[in-house]
Amino acid sequence: MSLRRTHATSPNARAHAKNTPTATIVGAGPNGLSAAVVLARAGVDVTVLERNDTIGGGARTAELTLPGFWHDVCSAVHPMAFASGFFRRFGLTDRVDFVTPEISYAQPLDGGDAGLAYRDLHRTADHLGVDGAQWLRLMGPLVDRAHDVAQATGSPLTRVPRHPLALALFGVRALELAATMGSFRFREDRAPAMLAGVAAHAIMPMPRLASSAAGLVLSVTGHQDGGWPIPIGGSQSIVDAMADDVRAHGGRIETGQHVTSAADLPDSTVTLFDTTPRALVEILGDRMPAGYRRTLERFRYGNGVAKVDFALSGPVPWTNEELHKTGTLHLGGTAAETAAGENQVARGEHPDNPYVLVSQPTRFDPSRAPEGKHTLWAYTHVPADSDRDMTEAIVRQIERFAPGFRDVILGSSSRSAQQMEGYNPNYIGGDISAGEPNLLQLIRRPTLSPTPWRTAVDGVYLCSSATPPGPGVTGLPGAYAATAALRDHFGVTHLPRLGPDPV
Repeated sequence: MSLRRTHATSPNARAHAKNTPTATIVGAGPNGLSAAVVLARAGVDVTVLERNDTIGGGARTAELTLPGFWHDVCSAVHPMAFASGFFRRFGLTDRVDFVTPEISYAQPLDGGDAGLAYRDLHRTADHLGVDGAQWLRLMGPLVDRAHDVAQATGSPLTRVPRHPLALALFGVRALELAATMGSFRFREDRAPAMLAGVAAHAIMPMPRLASSAAGLVLSVTGHQDGGWPIPIGGSQSIVDAMADDVRAHGGRIETGQHVTSAADLPDSTVTLFDTTPRALVEILGDRMPAGYRRTLERFRYGNGVAKVDFALSGPVPWTNEELHKTGTLHLGGTAAETAAGENQVARGEHPDNPYVLVSQPTRFDPSRAPEGKHTLWAYTHVPADSDRDMTEAIVRQIERFAPGFRDVILGSSSRSAQQMEGYNPNYIGGDISAGEPNLLQLIRRPTLSPTPWRTAVDGVYLCSSATPPGPGVTGLPGAYAATAALRDHFGVTHLPRLGPDPV
């Protein structure tokens, strides 16, 4: 079954007349743009269609609160910016300026204490005191093989692992954390709380193997030289760099183009969708084989996030001064408290003591706010489709570790989980992962296949976070999908050069 239409006036139709290979990409988020980069670099005539008036998907930056205060609309800190195989090939750090906080992430505790994950693994161990030696035993072998771990975990789980030793070391530790949340190794609260904080990024019940694995990947990146970097100017700078590269190699990006059916698509050799499986079904309809369509319809979406951005008159008054040295904080208290809050969300409840993920970018990039002022980015997890404004709950949790926070708030902007979906249809019910990242759906994402980006419709590929390796701003789903399309339809078996063009 194939998808072919003829639009005589479209750029791609004209390209066909010249026998030029063409590609249409639906969605200008990080994965749609990474696919466009790969295809354009291979000489394919690329057109990207974006429904919004600005590009970026989950990596936009905008004035959300007050004039002069620039906020990241979704992603803010980028642990995979230096670890992603696509971004390394693309030379992202040569195109975008980053600042890397001394502390990758932190988990405040009551009484002014906090678990601090310094980039320096041994400094972190020193900070953990009696638990330091066990932290080294847990993280050291993975940090020593960080590149191999990134490659192994950044590939589909249905493929033969490229680095079996690294994957085995990683898997054993992930299983242990899924069973114990660190209680087997650690005697005090700091280390287990830190592990729970990174695992909670997955928005799943805790403990689970998938969330423990996700937290372990993030922990390893936190102890590399690159740490958890923050792009100067906001996350928009990352997608702008990709968009510039697409245009520099002949591609086009058209905004305000809402694709709702196959009739909205120009004729192309291949079409790639940076959308959810649900949207792909809605767009292609009966053009899709019934069995494959049913598989996509069974794909499950997870719980959501509610987000609040703050404009501040000054820095957050954290009780623990070391917290000013980190760009990312996990506010949930102890490991047990963090897990209890996430498990309430899994039961369809709004926690009284929610896990709140916080970033304070203006501590490291003052260009995002007027002189002396600050921005603060925060979200919490909520049941899918929640319409609740979580501003008060988030403020209350920040106040727990930073008394007086209310006094520095100049303005705020809130989005419920439902409003997050309204902003980006890929966030179904507020699910920023574009599909629940449980173990089954990491193996079958969205289908069980060595090439899950290839759909059952000839020439059509899925390239969103609903495909491997899953959530996060990595560019990898788009790059994998584009590579498959190049091999299937253009006879290109080697990835083109992606680095910056020589000056």
